[in-house]
Amino acid sequence: MHASLKEVLLGRGHVNVRATHKMTLEFTKDQHLSKMGDCIVAVGIDKAVADLNPEFRKNLANDSARLTILIEVNGISEKINAHGSSHLTLTHEKDMVIRKSNYVCNRTLAVSADKTANDLPRNLVAKLKDPNQEVKITLMICI
Repeated sequence: MHASLKEVLLGRGHVNVRATHKMTLEFTKDQHLSKMGDCIVAVGIDKAVADLNPEFRKNLANDSARLTILIEVNGISEKINAHGSSHLTLTHEKDMVIRKSNYVCNRTLAVSADKTANDLPRNLVAKLKDPNQEVKITLMICI
């Protein structure tokens, strides 16, 4: 394993965060969230997949890449482990989606995740429902 590459994103919670989707977890630059967005756990993030550092994107678009996603809100944190893929394009300018499946589109950040929105602890989800809460998301790649 090489030293990890890291990206830090900042976003915030939203009153409509439900975190009930069983296959995906999403962060978005959008400021608004409808109740239909049951996979979205943070809004107003400052980077989408297209905004990530080119070296980070290149290393993530590799079948052997391992990605750790750390979500932190007001002293509560949760870690998600996922995989990169040589099929990633990382070109979407608003969203970042982590998937349990191997499905890839331009919004996909990672595949084969060990957790999705529905798996997040409910005390963390309660914090993610607060629009005044800052959400820190740390992405770390190991190859």
